[in-house]
Amino acid sequence: MPLTPSSTRGIPETGAIPKHIAIIMDGNGRWARKRFLPRIAGHTQGVEAVRGTIKACIERGVSHLTIFAFSSENWRRPAEEVKLLMQLFLVALEREVTGLHENGVRFRVIGDISKFDPKIVDFVQQGEALTAGNSRLNFTVAANYGGRWDIMQAVRKMIAENPDSAANFDEPDIARHLALADAPEPDLFIRTGGECRISNFLLWQLAYTELYFTDTLWPDFDASALDEAIASYRKRERRFGRTSEQIAGQQENKNTVSNEDRV
Repeated sequence: MPLTPSSTRGIPETGAIPKHIAIIMDGNGRWARKRFLPRIAGHTQGVEAVRGTIKACIERGVSHLTIFAFSSENWRRPAEEVKLLMQLFLVALEREVTGLHENGVRFRVIGDISKFDPKIVDFVQQGEALTAGNSRLNFTVAANYGGRWDIMQAVRKMIAENPDSAANFDEPDIARHLALADAPEPDLFIRTGGECRISNFLLWQLAYTELYFTDTLWPDFDASALDEAIASYRKRERRFGRTSEQIAGQQENKNTVSNEDRV
């Protein structure tokens, strides 16, 4: 598995459109409550928002989209709601994967899915195999996922691979075993629903990600809401530890080189 550049060991290339967007889809329950509907109705409508966001990301040239569907802490929710979420996840897999494949989307799930019903695991594996060769958009669903779990499972794999090298392990040794090792680190993190925290999501990968929080509830998140997030991202100065003066100087050098090429 090729290791993608690390924002703490180098300076990733950036552009006006984020290559990788990571989203915590918050507010489904509140959306339903405002309409006097059961919470599951909000989650069902949230699936529609996921479909629209995938389409919008493809149209805008985003190469990676990662969504937080079910955290390792969500098992603490009422048992009936968890059961309904698992049923919704299964239905979504049955209905959506073929369409993703037809649109050139690569689908995969990260997290400890061994705790899910075997039927869900089978559908996940079938969907990943079916779409493995697609590259129009890399769509990743984090399910029974936690950032600390991700780091711990990477450490375990790293030690198992080289048990005699504990004193010499470095950041890349862990990074290559992370769940998203082959994806660029997220450029833009979005959380809907008005909460301002990252909730154990991609703790390692979000080191230099631009964070964007919106009061929009997830079922109401659409292409225009995505554009607002990207517009905010474009206003950020991504320094990666450098000063504004250094960035300005590098831009001047690029412009000078570009002008010389035209002569």
